Amino acid sequence: MSRQIRVCLFALIVACASTVLASAQALPSQTETSSTTGTSPVAYVYVASRPVSNGKDQINGYYAASNGAITAIPGSPFPYSYNYLAVNEKWLFGVLWDPAGSDNEEVIGSMEIGSNGALTQKQEVGVGEMGGALISIYLDHTGSTLYGDYYTTNNDYLSYSIDQTTGQLTYIADLAGGPPDNSPVSFIGNNEFAYSSSCYHLSPEIIGVKRASNGSLSYLNSNFPFPAEKSGGFYCPWRAAADPTDHLAIAMQPYNPNWGVDGTYQLATYTADSSGNLTTTSTYSNMPHVLVGTVIDYWMSPSGKYLAVGGTQGLQIFHFNGANPITKFTGLLTSNSIDQMFWDNSNHLYAISKTANKLYVFTVTATSVTQAPGSPHAIANADSLIVLPK
Repeated sequence: MSRQIRVCLFALIVACASTVLASAQALPSQTETSSTTGTSPVAYVYVASRPVSNGKDQINGYYAASNGAITAIPGSPFPYSYNYLAVNEKWLFGVLWDPAGSDNEEVIGSMEIGSNGALTQKQEVGVGEMGGALISIYLDHTGSTLYGDYYTTNNDYLSYSIDQTTGQLTYIADLAGGPPDNSPVSFIGNNEFAYSSSCYHLSPEIIGVKRASNGSLSYLNSNFPFPAEKSGGFYCPWRAAADPTDHLAIAMQPYNPNWGVDGTYQLATYTADSSGNLTTTSTYSNMPHVLVGTVIDYWMSPSGKYLAVGGTQGLQIFHFNGANPITKFTGLLTSNSIDQMFWDNSNHLYAISKTANKLYVFTVTATSVTQAPGSPHAIANADSLIVLPK
């Protein structure tokens, strides 16, 4: 080989190596990518857990890609001891884990969400009174007010304003006389009216509240109608899920006149008028039955087209049709118990199973429901889930 050829070959090798190095240095950072797809995240996903292996509480953070695949956020898991999560664009809120049997004051913590989804704890505030318990927290549509269901002798809805700069919570009001069990309200599209339901000791009620401009809540007239039960009994409702306009889905368990279970849960549809009053055209014959066993949680997609329902025997998705009857879309997507679920804005449904220690991710389109790559994901002692669409 001539000297000239050897020099040219060496120059070519150096040039190639430089190109590889430059390409490696130019790879998108994790703040810009959600997975090997090289696209921006469509959501941040956070799961609170208490792993048995090291005994430490933590919050697992993930990027979700456009295909639903998830990858860990830098710094995850985050060493914060919270459950019952709620989120807006800048802050993740959680209820401080309370040791079993403790009468400590309940505490809500504020964690700042960095530009790459990483969490930094900033504030904590004590809420309620000694001996009570927060059993859920959530936000209004604007993300400016935090609400908490406070379980005590009065069973209250607490409201707090949020300083978006510091994450500090400031007490607004306490609406006493709420339902005795965990019944967070779901806001309809106008962000003024919100609803839930309960059947404590087989006493069915649908709860309606009105949100004031300062974020405080007041009760609506709760004499809302129920469908007639097939045997002349009654329906026991559980929670509510609002669509982006003025419609609600409410899961209901039928009972016969002797207070015996009279079939599987069914799904009713309600419509709110301009004063917050509810009407329904749901009947025993047009309300679909669920396959999930006892309903634990259900959630409306951002489009209002789909309703995901989770329970003791699995997960199922239905078509939501506004004021018209809800219709079946899928059978059971898993037979594991499903405890909590949320949607992003890119056709993905995220659901956790506490008993199976799994996080499921599904892609939902008009024609199919499929599991995202890598789903289900194993998460030890998964307890609480929240999703921040991007």
